[in-house]
Amino acid sequence: MNNMVDFSSINAKREAQLLDEEEELEDSDWVPVAERTIPESWYTLKRLTDVACSSAALIATAPILLIAMAGIMINSPGSPIYSQERVGLYGRRFTLHKLRTMRLNAHDELEALRYASEVNGPVFKMRNDPRVFFVGRILRKFSIDELPNLVNVLRGEMSLVGPRPPLPREVEGYTDYALRRLRAKPGITCVWQISGRSEIENFEEWMRLDHKYLDSWSPALDLKIILSTIPAVLFGRGAY
Repeated sequence: MNNMVDFSSINAKREAQLLDEEEELEDSDWVPVAERTIPESWYTLKRLTDVACSSAALIATAPILLIAMAGIMINSPGSPIYSQERVGLYGRRFTLHKLRTMRLNAHDELEALRYASEVNGPVFKMRNDPRVFFVGRILRKFSIDELPNLVNVLRGEMSLVGPRPPLPREVEGYTDYALRRLRAKPGITCVWQISGRSEIENFEEWMRLDHKYLDSWSPALDLKIILSTIPAVLFGRGAY
C-alpha cells in the first residue's frame, strides 16, 4: 500500500504566484528558499540537537508523564497513550504518539461536530470540544499531552521545531500552497505555536506562519522558537 502523499498535483505556477504575494509582506526575516543555500552542517546540528534535547526531556519529564497517565486512566478508562497516523516530510506517513485527552472512539464523533469548528480550512479546532475529558483539558492547556511526541523526535520522524504534522484527511484538503509545508520535517513547536496557536482561526494565516519558518529556517531561529515556546506553554497561551 502506498503510504506517500501524491505530489504530482502541485501546480508550480500557482505556488510561484502565491510566493510572489507573500514576498510583499513587510517582514525583513522572510527569505525565499530559492535564494538561500543551506549549509549541510545546519541539518547535522538540527538532528544532534533533536536527539540530545528529546532524550534529556524524556528523562526529565518522566515523573510528569507517569502522573498524567495515572490521571487519564482514573478519569477515562482505557489506554493513556493515543497513537494516530500523521503525514510527515515529503508526505511520508508515520505513527504519532501523544497522551489521550479524549474519550475512547472520539474520532467516530468528529463528523457530527465538524460544523462547530472554529478554524476555517481542512483542520478541526473546537474550544469546548465535548469529547475532551477533565484531565485531558488540563493536559492540553499546558501541552503535556504532546510529551510523547519526543519519542517521534528520537526516531527521526519529527523534529523539536517544525510545522505540526497534519492528518491524512487534512492533507487531502490542502491547496498547492499548503502542501509546500510538507517540505519540512514536522515538529513539536513552530511559529504557529508561539503566535497564539488555536487563537489563530484563519487557516491561511497558519499556513503563512509555517511558510515563514520554512523559508527563514536557521539553527538560531530554532533556538529562538524553543525559548519562546517555554512561556507559551507555561501560561497555556492559545491551547485548548
